[in-house]
Amino acid sequence: MRGALLVAGTTSDAGKSALVAGLCRALARRGVSVAPFKAQNMSNNSVVTPDGGEIGRAQAMQAHACGLEPSTLFNPVLLKPGSDRSSQVVVLGKVDGTVSARSYYDRKAALLDVVTATLADLRSRHDVVVCEGAGSPAEINLRRSDIANMGLAQAADLPVVVVGDIDRGGVLAHLFGTLAVLDAADQARIAGFVINKFRGDPALLAPGLDQLRALTGRPTYGVVPWADGLWLDAEDSLSTVADGVLGRPAPPRGPAWLRVAVVRFPRISNATDAEALACEPGVAVRYVTEPSRLADADLVVLPGSKSTVADLAWLRRTGLADAVLAHARAGRTVLGICGGYQMLGRTIDDPHGVEGGSAAGLGLLDLEIAFDAVKHLDNPTGTAWGEPVRGYEIHHGRVVRSGDPHLIDGEGSDTGTVLGTHWHGLLENDGFRRLLLARVGRAGFVPAPDTSFAAAREAQLDLLGDLVQTHLDTAALDALITGGAPPLPTVTSHT
Repeated sequence: MRGALLVAGTTSDAGKSALVAGLCRALARRGVSVAPFKAQNMSNNSVVTPDGGEIGRAQAMQAHACGLEPSTLFNPVLLKPGSDRSSQVVVLGKVDGTVSARSYYDRKAALLDVVTATLADLRSRHDVVVCEGAGSPAEINLRRSDIANMGLAQAADLPVVVVGDIDRGGVLAHLFGTLAVLDAADQARIAGFVINKFRGDPALLAPGLDQLRALTGRPTYGVVPWADGLWLDAEDSLSTVADGVLGRPAPPRGPAWLRVAVVRFPRISNATDAEALACEPGVAVRYVTEPSRLADADLVVLPGSKSTVADLAWLRRTGLADAVLAHARAGRTVLGICGGYQMLGRTIDDPHGVEGGSAAGLGLLDLEIAFDAVKHLDNPTGTAWGEPVRGYEIHHGRVVRSGDPHLIDGEGSDTGTVLGTHWHGLLENDGFRRLLLARVGRAGFVPAPDTSFAAAREAQLDLLGDLVQTHLDTAALDALITGGAPPLPTVTSHT
């Protein structure tokens, strides 16, 4: 079996990332050498690959589904928004400037050569490559410069399946409309559809799928049901509901819950750091955007930020900064990660104009930070509180001076109540996480002794593989991957 497939979506967050991961896991379980690929991702959730590059976290998750280590080949172009109008560009794992929406448009022709060459390299190494589109192919105003959806499909000769989220409503119109607005050449690559997040009686949906096939000449390859267990490794923080509880918290082992408030910055990055806490029984993790939500929190987490200085100003403007200070002064625990760690210090200096200005920090740590022009990427290991730990670093901020004890060997800060580190992924270390929960010290809360974050992630990937194998026509998808899209009719919105 050899070939490739592109999974496109009617919208962002339609389920492309999850479906690609499920397809990858299902194929890998059959012994197929499979790899994921996303030509262009826009996300501030990223990881550092073993070779020292940076890619979107969703592609790292999909790599794990394949049984592979993350690689820069899986996501050759990553856009990291720093504001509403500009993004940092990461090409093959390394920063390659900052662009506006308009200036990026002019760069795409050259980047198409990069992504097609990278995909060709991947296809030479693996039997199957499952590609993920970006946003929606129906954004026809951007079609001429597209490198991730139909532009990639045409350049790399890929068949395309379009997935739609029925939970949003109007999914049949979304699927038909996505196809109808494309030109005939692009329509010829759309082989069929997948319905995602279905709840209810499939028999009630069946007539609609029959009519969709009659209108388009294309089959629906399956209807994937709603699954409560799928919440780890969200593609982008925009899919995280503000002021919402993260995950599906299990009941506590003791008589009390432990409450965690994670500040949801406007430019939050690596929001997935908090997911390991949400895997713990009796730990209720909530994203917060206003100060009253901190009043009953046992632990406050300041996560990463793509725009640390701007998000620090937002923290003060909303009153959250005062609430964090009051929380710490009451002897309750505060944890800062990466940008959040930098905010907890005395000063943030920006001599190279990385973020356009310096700022005074919250002063909870004896820490001074300076932004370097070059981003620091690493996959460090060490020891924290006697536990072996590992993580990954993605930051411009450098510690100029620190007067507090270290949290990890030579890194981070630990005053007993206020903790900070540049390491993402630190909370995924089970032993360290249990010690942190015990240190927070909620009366009546009992940390579970057996939670494994790695096992929780594997269980989610297995669930995705099970959903694909159970609810999709895998034989038809195999034929599509190996043989490409069959001859298909052109449709219009007036059919």
